Amino acid sequence: MRIGIDVGGTNTDAVLMEGNTVAAAVKRSTSDDVTTGIVSALASLQEQRAFHPDEVDAVMIGTTHFINALVEGRNLAPTAAVRLGLPATASLPPMVDWPQRLVKAISGAAYLAHGGHEFDGRQISPIDRDELRRHAEDIRARGIKSVAISSVFSPINADFEKEAAAILREELGPDVALSLSHEIGRIGLLERENATIINASLRDLANHIVDGLAKSVVGAGIAAPLFLSQNDGTLMDVEFARQYPVATFASGPTNSMRGAAVLSGLDTCAVIDVGGTTSDIGVLNGGFPREAGGEVAIAGIRTNFRMPDVLSLGIGGGSKVDDAGTQVGPESVGYRLTREALVFGGSTLTATDIAVAAGRADVGDKSLVAHINPELARTALKQIAERVTDTVERMRTSAEPLPVVGVGGGSILLPDELAGLGAVRRPEHYAVANAIGAAIAQVSGEVDRVYAVSDGQRDRVVAEARQEAMDRAIAAGADPSSVAIIDFDEVPIPYLPGNATRIRAKAVGDLSLGGLK
Repeated sequence: MRIGIDVGGTNTDAVLMEGNTVAAAVKRSTSDDVTTGIVSALASLQEQRAFHPDEVDAVMIGTTHFINALVEGRNLAPTAAVRLGLPATASLPPMVDWPQRLVKAISGAAYLAHGGHEFDGRQISPIDRDELRRHAEDIRARGIKSVAISSVFSPINADFEKEAAAILREELGPDVALSLSHEIGRIGLLERENATIINASLRDLANHIVDGLAKSVVGAGIAAPLFLSQNDGTLMDVEFARQYPVATFASGPTNSMRGAAVLSGLDTCAVIDVGGTTSDIGVLNGGFPREAGGEVAIAGIRTNFRMPDVLSLGIGGGSKVDDAGTQVGPESVGYRLTREALVFGGSTLTATDIAVAAGRADVGDKSLVAHINPELARTALKQIAERVTDTVERMRTSAEPLPVVGVGGGSILLPDELAGLGAVRRPEHYAVANAIGAAIAQVSGEVDRVYAVSDGQRDRVVAEARQEAMDRAIAAGADPSSVAIIDFDEVPIPYLPGNATRIRAKAVGDLSLGGLK
């Protein structure tokens, strides 16, 4: 058995899975401290389908803790950014394109040092150890304990980042948290550096959150290993999550999309995940979310690490509705829905109230919304349908028909058919698709690098890249017999010398549970 849990801004969903069969499913309000909501959801699973804790092989959790912390600029650690690239790159220092409120939130300190490589591995300049020690002295004086290290073209040659990390650890002590850009982002210095700085600023929070999640699971008597969901729909263990909290940012919509694939039986479709606060819309290709092709802006910061291609709307079950029905969202009552919505005895008109008044849902006390003007309800629901339809159309890349699957508890807001797109499919257990996606998640490994491909050596280079991706998946916990390459790109870069080619390979396999318990 597996337990999948997804902690959203409004609801905490949990499922008990036997293989790909849902044995129990619950939806509970997310609590202020989050872990209380998880404990409540686990207890409800036990009530719905009794099981012994020893029967559980693994617990998978998707959480919005970390992206919420960045967006809101809270609970972020003071962070130093050390870039190796002088004498180049000096004109654009670290965090040059960040919103000032976030630079202030992390007490951001930027340092430039010599080092870095060209795309083919040649040095830009030698590393200067004394220079790094001077930077370390200033970092220590500021009381900073989290450091992001980036080097030009470190995905090609990471030696300087590793050497700088050793020097900084020696100078700052074993308690310093170091984030290295070649382990986080892709080719592209500023975007990769930004992702690394974000990750470094979340390291303290990651320890606190992971400890809390683990405590809530152990408190339920479950000793099974705990995993967290990543942005690409695959899993990471808790130690990886402590080091790379940035990898959880899109786990919510990704889990829903993976759950939609399992529940609907479709591996290529558009997925509309309507939660309590937002609607996330993405496309599945081969059963996995389509990845963003380039940079992704998060809280106004450009990044380039693995993220799904998802568009979000401020529309959900908790969205506030104006008196005319012409404005739905983006403000939401969030996890206070069961206290503030009209159908639950509250005083705020929400999208859930509109759905109940229109006969699309039967939750709470429908007599409390009997006074809502039918025209107001029709206007609000039309607004929702038009905005969702427009967003799905923007996600399409061809004129070919694309099935549409609606999931999430808030999908009651969607019509049975969207203009120009056809019927909206709502599979069984659609309301907890996010938790199902977490429970059935696999393990991945990826390589994204620029290679200098000599004449006659292409096949060897490609084979090495594919094997490295598979090895990384196995190292992350995948069953070797199930690992396969699911995505491969090979793009020549004509403006660089030496037959430069960017190769990206992604491997995925089933989680190996043998020996974990």
